[in-house]
Amino acid sequence: MFNTHYHSYCYLPLHIYEGFSGRLITSVLKPGRRSKATDIFSLLSRVIARIRQAWPTTRIIVRGDAHFTSPERMEWCHSPSKVQFITGLSGNKRLHGLASHIIDGAQSEFEQTGRSVKHYGELSYQAGSWGRAERVIVKAEVTRLGTNIRYVVTNSRHYRPRHIYERGYCSRGKMELYIKDHKSCLRSDLASCSRFRANQFRLLLHSAAYVLMHALKTQVLRGTQLARATFATIRIKLLKVAGWVRELKTKISIELPHSYPYQCVFGKALHLFGHLRS
Repeated sequence: MFNTHYHSYCYLPLHIYEGFSGRLITSVLKPGRRSKATDIFSLLSRVIARIRQAWPTTRIIVRGDAHFTSPERMEWCHSPSKVQFITGLSGNKRLHGLASHIIDGAQSEFEQTGRSVKHYGELSYQAGSWGRAERVIVKAEVTRLGTNIRYVVTNSRHYRPRHIYERGYCSRGKMELYIKDHKSCLRSDLASCSRFRANQFRLLLHSAAYVLMHALKTQVLRGTQLARATFATIRIKLLKVAGWVRELKTKISIELPHSYPYQCVFGKALHLFGHLRS
């Protein structure tokens, strides 16, 4: 579909990752329109149901931007599913009015000190379509560039507002790095087939490549100088190595350069692969 933000026809795939390790859970191709909250909830409920089959007692926290917030998903999280959520919430006049004491306090401190100020607080808020009031975290940041107000809605009651926002919600920034590896380094943005289903299959192939590269980085390259490298760096420095392939009478010989700077890393990887084959 045509997306006015990107000024072109496009797809907007949805990626879901495990937040601590970066493991890919699923990637789904979607049309180039803004995702409907009900569609995202339908997908999340199926994914979490599958996870629960393997880990029935594990605490699951759903983290995402404001378009992940929907009355259906929040009500479902309050059910016996025992799922917590930390998602963004779009601001409005009513929210700004309820949070006015937090905003005014941050602006007053900035006027007195002239330094950038961040104030955190919380309030109870219920939109017209919500079945109950929810805990909303407020961040009011005042700098020389102006006032920036952010809202996060959560059903977690065990942490302070600053912790929820900075350690819980803002950590979603790591997902952008995972998406960058998936999209840019593995070129999953190539969707040149004429049919939607064919492009979805291509996305699944790129996702399989992500799983392999993630396992290579986290398991094979653990403890090496490439343990924290991006997929692009691993591809250039470890996978794209020049070699001389010689076809002999009884065997094929592959000769690698003697001056290769990552010989130790390459040797360790081949050693581990040898154990896997046996």
